[in-house]
Amino acid sequence: MRRLPPALRLGGLAIAVASTFVIVAVSGSLSADRVRDWVDGLGVAGPIAFVAVSAALGCVCFPGPLLAGAAGLLFGTALGTPVAVVGATLTALAAASISRFVAGDAVERIGGRRIGLLAAFLERRGFLSVLAIRLLPGVPYNLCNYALGLTRIPLATIAPATALGTAPRTFAYVALGGSFGDFSRPETKAAVAIIIAMWIGGLAVGIAQSRGRLRLPGSASATSSPGVRSEARP
Repeated sequence: MRRLPPALRLGGLAIAVASTFVIVAVSGSLSADRVRDWVDGLGVAGPIAFVAVSAALGCVCFPGPLLAGAAGLLFGTALGTPVAVVGATLTALAAASISRFVAGDAVERIGGRRIGLLAAFLERRGFLSVLAIRLLPGVPYNLCNYALGLTRIPLATIAPATALGTAPRTFAYVALGGSFGDFSRPETKAAVAIIIAMWIGGLAVGIAQSRGRLRLPGSASATSSPGVRSEARP
């Protein structure tokens, strides 16, 4: 597979993911009643099965908030939160592994200087980079999973950073799903407060970036040498 151009491999991966998403979306197999009946029929194995299915759907870019909300609707906030967090973490690991296997050399071969600098910056900070990506709202979670696979950040680093970074927002969506129809519950109010706080924080970061206060580290001092990213190798 590595004999094919990396752009072709990335394009093939994108087409495969998009095609699978469309097939799942139009199949009608994900209705709320059907999913609830399926999970109830599995008994105590229901949460484990949900984690596996959630991870698979996440890999084809099924919206994470819907999956988290479904976990809350099916299992309640207390159990649904860890179930959704584990599912989101497995999604990240699976997607990163897929993109790393298919086109792990894409950044070096076709990324260009700025992409290489960004990748090197993320790799040097590892855990903190992934944690920041997970905490910021508006960042396309599923696409970032595949993008992280194109870096050299170890999967052992991606996993805990993803679990920790996605926990607040995941709890919020799970709580909303679990209290659907009764939005006066305390956890629902806490969920709304968390979502608002994270959006405000993300907006502040975006404003600071637009004013030039946040710049890509090394962009002013780095050279165009191809060895820039190699310094970030573990």
